[in-house]
Amino acid sequence: MNKRWLLPVAAVAALSLYYGWSWYAAGPAEPVLSGNVDIREVNVAFRVGGRLKSLTVDEGASVRAGEVLGELDAQPLEHARDDASAALAALKARQALYHAGYRKEDVEQARAAVDAKAAALGNASEVLARQQTLAGTGASAQRVLDEARAQRDQAAAQLVAARAQYRALTKGYRAEEIAEADANVGRARAHLAGLELQVADTVLRAPAAGVILTRAVEPGSMLAAGGTVFTLSLRRPVWVRAYAAEPDLPRFSSGTRVKVSCDGCRARYDGVVGFVSPTAEFTPKNVETADLRTALVYRLRVVIANPDDGLRQGMPVTVRLAGG
Repeated sequence: MNKRWLLPVAAVAALSLYYGWSWYAAGPAEPVLSGNVDIREVNVAFRVGGRLKSLTVDEGASVRAGEVLGELDAQPLEHARDDASAALAALKARQALYHAGYRKEDVEQARAAVDAKAAALGNASEVLARQQTLAGTGASAQRVLDEARAQRDQAAAQLVAARAQYRALTKGYRAEEIAEADANVGRARAHLAGLELQVADTVLRAPAAGVILTRAVEPGSMLAAGGTVFTLSLRRPVWVRAYAAEPDLPRFSSGTRVKVSCDGCRARYDGVVGFVSPTAEFTPKNVETADLRTALVYRLRVVIANPDDGLRQGMPVTVRLAGG
């Protein structure tokens, strides 16, 4: 070899040795993952149907949890609720009647009826006795004797019925009747509670804090139960959907603290790896080389601890280890 080439070759070899030693001393580079912000959305809807009376927010509005977003015309449901309330009051009055039993005046009247029937039986018995005496002497016809005996038997039966009525009134209503009254009151109370809930559901409230993305209807529209009124982007939780290659999985296990950044963002966000997919994102071939195995990626879910308005749905971000 010509001596004039010895110096350049030696310089290249020295540089290669230097950079190789530097890379070995520094160790492998910290893994950097790419991902996108994933913010959950909620389709906010009325649980009951009806005519939309008003909406209080528009697209882009920030809302708090429980804030009123709109109302339906509640008048039809309010009428039904009032009717159910009146029906419940009537059934409760009947329930009280069954539990209290019969009035004292009714019981006393039944007692007086027993005394009257007993007196009538005594009188009929005396008439029958006289007719039996006269019939033995031939002074009374058999027909008169038979009539006296029938009146005595009738008076005896009426006394039995009066006593049974008196005992029934003193015992009050049957247990089955009271149980039926209680069940009817319970049913009416449940019906009223359902209507009161429906009246309350005519007011639409935000299920959580967030930002209104879309407003799907306008006042005056007739809505079916469950029809979307707003699409709400939740403020929390804010997640990052990132992907890690198979060699990096041990360094991004569940619970690992990471830092999240995005292009143009000054802030760096703290995060924790909350979920690691147990399977590769794409189905691998049955037989793979070592190089292909390292090309497989696994989905991670990183929960952001300190989200703000700088993170938006679908924004590309970079994920690094917290110490990196």
